[in-house]
Amino acid sequence: MTGRIITARHGRPDLSRDLKITAAEFGDWWARYDRAGLHPDECPPQGLIDLAGAAHTVLSSTLPRSIETARQATGGEREARADPLFIEAPLPPPPTPPFLKLHPAAWGVISRTFWFLGYAPDGIETHMQTWDRVRSITARLSRHAHDGDVLLCAHGYLNWMIDRRLRREGWLQTSRAGGNQYWSWRIYETPRAPEKAAVEA
Repeated sequence: MTGRIITARHGRPDLSRDLKITAAEFGDWWARYDRAGLHPDECPPQGLIDLAGAAHTVLSSTLPRSIETARQATGGEREARADPLFIEAPLPPPPTPPFLKLHPAAWGVISRTFWFLGYAPDGIETHMQTWDRVRSITARLSRHAHDGDVLLCAHGYLNWMIDRRLRREGWLQTSRAGGNQYWSWRIYETPRAPEKAAVEA
């Protein structure tokens, strides 16, 4: 029987969002975000710990916040394989006026919108290229699910893209917790074959 696919978002990183910065400064801030581990006060909810404990395979991206999320969810008692295939979709600083200062969360929305519409400077993965990567991700998760439940500790927007792809491939989202917040997760199962009608005596 095919196992479940579980995607989880990492916990809260150890980096303040309480500041206003320019688009260029957002690029530096995002680079620090990618280098940051989890905030010292962070700990996973029991529901995620239970899912990790029951999973046959645990995976994460190679970014510290994702690696530490997998480590905390498993209690550090088992291997959680990290792979750059699972890193977050890019957030290139948008081409906006240099005097404009906003909070990082606002820049994230603007950057994602520009990127979604095709803005990707040289060397940055495009929106379509990320969708290609997502197809590779769902193929890998599906292979792991043949051995049992697989848990991927990854990132907010990437998990949203994975959600769309898994549904397109016929997976059913059967449960979710936390919306798209830190430590949130979604559970997917393959569609069950219709039960045969009972033969009347």
